[in-house]
Formats: sequence, C-alpha cells, structure tokens
Amino acid sequence: MSDIQHSTGDLIYQLEDKPPFYQALVGAVTHLLAIFVPMVAPALIVGTALGLSTEITSYLVSMAMIASGVGTWLQVNRYGPVGSGLLSIQSVNFSFVTVMIALGSAMKSDGLHEELIVSTLLGVSFVGAFLVVGASFILPYLRRVITPTVSGVVVLMIGLSLIKVGIIDFGGGFAAKSAGTYGNYQNIGVGLLVLLVVIGFNCCKSALLRMGGIAIGLIVGYIVALCLGMVDFSPLQNLPVITVPIPFKYGFTFDMHAFLVAGTIYLLSVLEAVGDITATAMVSNRPIEGEEYNARLSGGVLADGLVSVIAAALGSLPLTTFAQNNGVIQMTGVASRHVGKLIAIILVILGLFPVIGRFFTTIPAPVLGGAMTLMFSMIAIAGIRIIISNGLRRRETIIVATSLGLGLGVSYDPDVFRVLPDSLYVLVENPICAGGLTAIILNLLLPMGKKETQGAGAIRTAADEEAE
Repeated sequence: MSDIQHSTGDLIYQLEDKPPFYQALVGAVTHLLAIFVPMVAPALIVGTALGLSTEITSYLVSMAMIASGVGTWLQVNRYGPVGSGLLSIQSVNFSFVTVMIALGSAMKSDGLHEELIVSTLLGVSFVGAFLVVGASFILPYLRRVITPTVSGVVVLMIGLSLIKVGIIDFGGGFAAKSAGTYGNYQNIGVGLLVLLVVIGFNCCKSALLRMGGIAIGLIVGYIVALCLGMVDFSPLQNLPVITVPIPFKYGFTFDMHAFLVAGTIYLLSVLEAVGDITATAMVSNRPIEGEEYNARLSGGVLADGLVSVIAAALGSLPLTTFAQNNGVIQMTGVASRHVGKLIAIILVILGLFPVIGRFFTTIPAPVLGGAMTLMFSMIAIAGIRIIISNGLRRRETIIVATSLGLGLGVSYDPDVFRVLPDSLYVLVENPICAGGLTAIILNLLLPMGKKETQGAGAIRTAADEEAE
C-alpha cells in the first residue's frame, strides 16, 4: 500500500527544519507551558490522596520532569529502533493516577509505611513497563488491527476526553468547584481573555508571533490573574534547592496483584500511544501508513516502554507520549523535532531545581483552560482527519459511530458497565479505552467490501457503494 501523506501548508517549520535559537526557544517554552501542569499534577494528586510526605511528593514531581526530559530526548533523536523521530513529548501518563491511588490506598489500609507503598508502586511500574517494550515489537504485525480508522478513533477520543479537562479549568478547576466560585465572572473572564489572545496571535502573518501565541496568551492571562489576586505562591515554600536523582531511592518491592492491575493499564496505554504518535505524524506532514509510519510507530512505543522503565527506576510515575503537544504543533506551525531537544534539556534542568518547576503550578486554572480548550479541540480535529484519510465508507462510518457513542457514553457515566467483573470494568471505564477497544473489535468483525480490500480511498457516498 502506498504511503499516505498530508500537506496542510500550515507548518512554519517542518520535521527536519532547524529554527533559529530564539524561535526554537519560543517553541520549546510554548510546549512546556502546555504540558507542565499536567506533567507534575499526577504526582501531586497521588501524593495528596495517599497522604505522602512533602519530601516524597516533591521528589516524585522532580523525577517526573527529569524522566520526561530523558524520554523526550530519546523520542526526538531516534537512536536506532528507539524513538519516533517526531516532536513527541514524553510526560506522566494520567491513566495511572486512579490506579496508583486505588492500589496505594489499599496498601495504606493494610498498615504499610509510605516508603514501602511508594517502592511497591514504582516496582510494579518498573516491571510493567516491559510489557510496552514487548508490544512495540509486534506492532508491525498488527496492521489489520491498528488501521487509520482505529488510530483516528483513539486520537478523536483523546481530544474529546481532554476537552473536559480544559473546560473545567476554564471555569476555575476543581478547587473552584469546592469553593463555590466555579464559573464566576472572574474565572470565565480570564479564560476568555487567554482564548482570544491565543486566537488573535495565531491569525498573525508573523511566524514568530504565531509561534508564541499560546505562550503570550498564558503570560497575559497570568499577569491579569496576578493583579486579580488569583495566584497562589504557597507551593513554592519549603522546597529543597536541588534534587539529585537516586535510582530506587525508596527500594524495590513487587506485588503480583498490583502488577496485574497496572499491567492492564500499560497494555491499554499502547493503544493511546499509537493514537498520539499517529496524530503527531499527521500534523507534522508525515505518512500515517507504510514503512516509515510503521518504523516511527514501533520506535515510539518502544521508547514509551523504555522511558517508563527509566522513570520508575528514578522515582516517577509511568510516562507516555503526550497528546497535548499535537495541538501546540497545529497552533504554532512548528513540527521541528530539533525543538524537542531543547525541551528535553530544559525539563532536566527544571527537575534538578524544583523551585523553578513548581513555579508553573502557580498558573491559575482559568489561564490554562483558556489555552487548553482550544488545543485539545485541535487534537480531536486531527483524529477526524486521520479517519477521513482512510475513506469514510459505510463500514468505517459504523465503526466510528459505534466507538464514538460508547466512548463518549462512558465519559458521561463511567458506571454504566459497573456490573462487569473488575478485570473487565477497568478496560471500559476509560473513554479512550472503551472507544479504542470498540473500534478494534468492530474492525476485526465487520466484513470488508471488495474495494476496501484493495486499499483506502477518498470519502465514498452510499450511492457509490450501491453502484459497486
């Protein structure tokens, strides 16, 4: 099958272009602003939920940044079979947050010390990451399973799921909900201001202004929020000056039950990684079928697994390719993987100096929501483009519609399948997993037409199918 490649003409810097340093720095900072809070939030959430000490929680946050930097470096440089060679940014996988909290809470109720809880969670994460490494080697043999339609559905579900996160932040976040200030004029006003600034700069003809649109929007929003008294600097207190990575700092403990639960999430994260890498390839004007695509896919998933091995050893929650950056690529027009090298270096430095990294957590939720709501919607659009690239015949329409219905349905009410055993429920409570698994199953079960077996084409109408 011939490679399918898309050229939107919207990119300022292509994959192999090397922007001038100051433009590369603007692009790097823009990506960092988009991912920094989601990067450190999982460790903060897990640490708070499990009642971990400030020292342990701070260490988890610092290691998340360092591991993300190492992982990003591997992805963008593509050493041999390792890495996608795309502007793929690695960050902490949110899918593991609820699992880690559930497992850790059970251990805590059994009377385990916090360091033993952390060593067990990280030990399970370390071993489970090898499942992703193994999965990367069989991806080329799954072309019948992971088609552009399936990948597109996953990317679409990722975007739609993230929109919920963005719009909640837009209204003030969960803290505002608890305080009764969610959706007030102040939060909505700041969110709208950031959104309008980002849109305005994205419409500029100047490449530099367009690249810095998201960063400028966040900076403007932060300044306004600071004037309104919305910025909380308490997270910057009582932090160590420097954090030195220590492999297996809290020891290494393994629990088979916890491994079975975490292992399932790891395998599902492979599907999410496939969707993320496919979206990155598309917005970078690279093929989403053929040998080049398969090599990037296998390399990207392999890097995902190896990076999670490194992350768990250092003391970070598992990592994955971040979907948020696909929206940044589309908004800024910068797909150069060389920008990723700068991002990786900055992340490692920020991880060594936690006070710098923690500063980004002071960005108010409405400021983030104003930019992220638009970026996450762009990810959903990328998913739609991937689906269309494979043709939207009757068969693909049924697959997409059913997957979208069940995936979004689960996001509206995750308890709809609660009657299922826990081993199955964990597979379908996540909208991305529910939609992705539905797409895979239908793709395998629904018969292909004669034309479909010969390759994907343009969008076909029902009249075309009847004529065949």
